[in-house]
Amino acid sequence: MDRRTFLTGCAAGGALALAPGLASAQTKKPVIGLVMKSLANEFFKDMQEGAVKHAQERGDLTLLPLGIQSETDIDGQIALVENLITKKVDAIVIAPADSRALIAPIARAVKAGIKVVNIDVRFDPASMRKHHIDIVFVGPDNRAGAKMSGDVLAKALGAGGKVVIIEGNPGAENGVQRKLGYMDAIAQGKLDLLDSRTAHWETEEANTVFSNMLTAHQDIQGVMAANDSMALGVVKAIEAAGRKGKIKVVSFDNIPAIQPLLQDGEVIATVDQFGAQLAGDGIDAAMQEIAGKSLTGWTKTELKLVTAPGS
Repeated sequence: MDRRTFLTGCAAGGALALAPGLASAQTKKPVIGLVMKSLANEFFKDMQEGAVKHAQERGDLTLLPLGIQSETDIDGQIALVENLITKKVDAIVIAPADSRALIAPIARAVKAGIKVVNIDVRFDPASMRKHHIDIVFVGPDNRAGAKMSGDVLAKALGAGGKVVIIEGNPGAENGVQRKLGYMDAIAQGKLDLLDSRTAHWETEEANTVFSNMLTAHQDIQGVMAANDSMALGVVKAIEAAGRKGKIKVVSFDNIPAIQPLLQDGEVIATVDQFGAQLAGDGIDAAMQEIAGKSLTGWTKTELKLVTAPGS
């Protein structure tokens, strides 16, 4: 593990250090590694806090919550998984940064006898079949959730509304599904899609990508952002261009930073997928597997549409 990943792990309660308040591994309780994506994203900060609280409330496991520095740090996430294999943890609960690239290390974990639960971002089924593994997925229907958010924009703009999509990481299945959900809303609402580009879930990249879109398409009326972090960058670009109040934005995640934008109408809808609860559900599934229960398929988790007042 390189120094960067080591420091990130420790900040999360880490690969080599437990999160504050959690039981020592010396207690012989099952040890579960929670591997998340970027802890710079408020969604995963919330997931970490919820997971730690859930583990403390259960009191029958030791949790190692880990994260990477950026949404695209796939190598860093692979290193975290490899470290957990070396530590011989009992289970890994993972929200993969890439739905295919993480399959090989996860297959090694399974071969080593470690139970694995997939949360948030679904592993690619074909890649799992190739590696002869079948990992249970505990997570939301991202396509349905994105359509819920996109439908709000379609209603606000009406048929012919000119929109763009700011996509998530194209290697992550939830990014793919959220784009599909937005496309569903565009088709049903008869919107005009002007452009669709990835900003890899990142705020600053979204700011740059959308600024370029604004230059190319002066008539943009609405934006569908695949997560709230990117929506923050979009709103910043709208304000910088002097277009505040003239372009409507919808998003996904319902992080704390998006709340003021919902209140003043700069973002008109987002979708809560309850990250803290999602991590707890993953931990519970891992404990069931440790106890001998074999879990497969998809356990769907809750989604809730959150709209701006008057939307």
